[in-house]
Amino acid sequence: MTPTAPVLYFAYGSNMQTATFSGRRGIPFRRARPARATGWRLVLDKPPLVSIGEGFASIVPDTAAIVIGVVYEITAADLEHVDLTEGVLIDNYRRVQIPVTPLDAPEEVLHVHTLTSERRDPSLLPSDRYMGLIVAGAEEHGLPADWIAFLRTIPTRPESAESKRFRPVLDDVMRRRRDDDSDER
Repeated sequence: MTPTAPVLYFAYGSNMQTATFSGRRGIPFRRARPARATGWRLVLDKPPLVSIGEGFASIVPDTAAIVIGVVYEITAADLEHVDLTEGVLIDNYRRVQIPVTPLDAPEEVLHVHTLTSERRDPSLLPSDRYMGLIVAGAEEHGLPADWIAFLRTIPTRPESAESKRFRPVLDDVMRRRRDDDSDER
């Protein structure tokens, strides 16, 4: 696959928000479509690589569940950038292909890349800041009101001091990597 070949990526967490996906991660997209992944359940207890006392989003197999998110059309090179910034290369997540159904075309099935992790810690909750990003992304892309209402019911915790200290460092690393990638294109 060439670096500019189009690929589909299914986002279900903070990457649904354009400010996170295109802004913070620096990944442009050609198209964004709300979609449903049947047979998967959203969890928010994935531990981060650096212990900050908060949980992050993942999806896990569950035949009785669905996850609603956003399918982005991006390039193969940008999918590699997703892998890099989400820690796929160091087993923070693993990339899988799953079928999803666009909400605007329920007869259509798209085969997309997404990220999942078996790492879980039921003692972790997402921060209120992180859940705010997820809800903002869901609203931005017009996800169904009942899904947004569900997201709003997920228990949260205040953002940890560790997260507040670590985020600027991580942002700086991602910004430098994004700038390096731009220079190579």
